Amino acid sequence: MTDETPLVELRGIRKSFGAVRSLRGVDLTLGRGEVLGLVGDNGAGKSTLMKVLAGAVQHDEGEILVSGRSVRFASPAGARREGIGIVYQDLALCDTLDVASNLFLGREPRKGPFLDRAAMHAQAARILDDLHVRVSSTRQEIGHLSGGQRQTVAIARAVSTRPDVLILDEPTAALAVAEVESVLRLIGDVAARGVGVILITHRLQDLFRVCDRITVMYEGCSVDDAPISDLDIERLVAMITRSDTDKEVRS
Repeated sequence: MTDETPLVELRGIRKSFGAVRSLRGVDLTLGRGEVLGLVGDNGAGKSTLMKVLAGAVQHDEGEILVSGRSVRFASPAGARREGIGIVYQDLALCDTLDVASNLFLGREPRKGPFLDRAAMHAQAARILDDLHVRVSSTRQEIGHLSGGQRQTVAIARAVSTRPDVLILDEPTAALAVAEVESVLRLIGDVAARGVGVILITHRLQDLFRVCDRITVMYEGCSVDDAPISDLDIERLVAMITRSDTDKEVRS
C-alpha cells in the first residue's frame, strides 16, 4: 500500500431489494486517519452502503477495495477480518451486563476454562482510559449509563478490536450537548490513531467539527464529494437537497 492508495475504495456499488434499487452506483474513498462525513436525505442509501462495507449486506454489482485489494464480504466476520468495524445506531449493547462485559462480549479473557474477570476489568479500564472515556466503574451496568456514555462505550468496544476503518451511524443522535462533545472528541482521538472513520449524521454542525471531507448521496447514488474546508452549512444543504441544479444524479 502506498501513501496514495485509499484505505477503502468503493466503485460503482449497486444493490437492489426486489424491485427497489437501493444503491444505483456509489463511489467512495477513505484515507487512513481521515474522517469522512457521509450525508444525504432519508432514503439516500447511506446505511445500506455501510452495511455492504461492513459485510451485513452483499452488493449486486461493483467492487470493494481495501488497501488496494479487491475483496467481497460474505458476512460481518469477513469484514472484521479486513479491519472494518461498525457501530450501529442501536449500539447493540446489553443493558444488564457491566461495562467490561460489554466491551469484551464474545471475546472474554479466560484463565483455563474459566472467565478471567479480574483481567477483563483491568483491560477494560486501560482501554477506556486510553481513549479518554469516562465511566465511574467498569463494573457499572450499561443500562445505568447516560446516552453519551453508552455511545462512547460502544465506540470503545469497536476500537478495541483495532480496526483500520470505523463506521459510525448517527452516533450523536438524541444526545445532550455535553455528550455530543464527548463523542466528537472520541472520534477525533480515534482518527488521530490512523483509523479511517466514516460518520453518518443528520447533525450537519457536527460534520464541521470533525470531518476532513464530505461525500453526498442522493437516491442511491454518490453525487458530490468535497473537502469540508470548501463548504459551509448553506452549500452543504444545497448539495444534499440537490437545489444546486448544475449537478446531475448518475443513473
